[in-house]
Amino acid sequence: MQRRAATIAGTPCVTYADENPRHILLQPVDHRDLDEVDREAQLLQDSCKAPLALVAFEVPEWNDDLSPWEAPPAFGKRGFGSSAQQTLDLILNGILPELSTILRPQPSHDAILGGYSLAALFSLWCAYQTDAFSAVAAASPSVWFPGWVGYAQGHQPHSRAVYLSLGDREERTRNAVVSAVGSCMRRQHELLRAQGVACALEWNAGGHFQDPDSRVARAFLWCVGALEADRAA
Repeated sequence: MQRRAATIAGTPCVTYADENPRHILLQPVDHRDLDEVDREAQLLQDSCKAPLALVAFEVPEWNDDLSPWEAPPAFGKRGFGSSAQQTLDLILNGILPELSTILRPQPSHDAILGGYSLAALFSLWCAYQTDAFSAVAAASPSVWFPGWVGYAQGHQPHSRAVYLSLGDREERTRNAVVSAVGSCMRRQHELLRAQGVACALEWNAGGHFQDPDSRVARAFLWCVGALEADRAA
């Protein structure tokens, strides 16, 4: 895959693309995460036979741009905003249309949205808003987010496949809010299965900050595999 830095729909992006990709992987990132995305792209290239493109786009205000609604701080003094809808609108009305010209994907290509931590929760939330994403790759999503489980219980996702993962030590924290992540994740998985969504839940060794690049790569690879299996069926 060829790496290129670009501004797409007014947003700083880095693309890693095969010719005429069949799957476009979209990932919101903080500007400090670009080195990890390089490693992630290499893992995808080494493991995936299907032509694909990984597009990492920067979000300037992590706690605001990826949050579906306002919530009090979970760490320190910084709370969460409610700008997820604006970020989704940017993807649907700006980034994806421009990528169709830049990447020249196959006519029957799929879009897969994914990420890590709050970006993974954002990706899950987007699955309930639109059918634009055939699959969602949610690696260590912040499903502890206040009100999230109740929201998921009351809504039906539109994506056909969802991958979930969590580190097996993530729920072993003294933070009262974040320690609920394990039970929330199990409930999220149960809900998706009951709703007929193809899904997987993988438990990784370690805590939240361990191997995010390889965890996201595995998440995207599972999604690509699930969609490829659908094509072959």
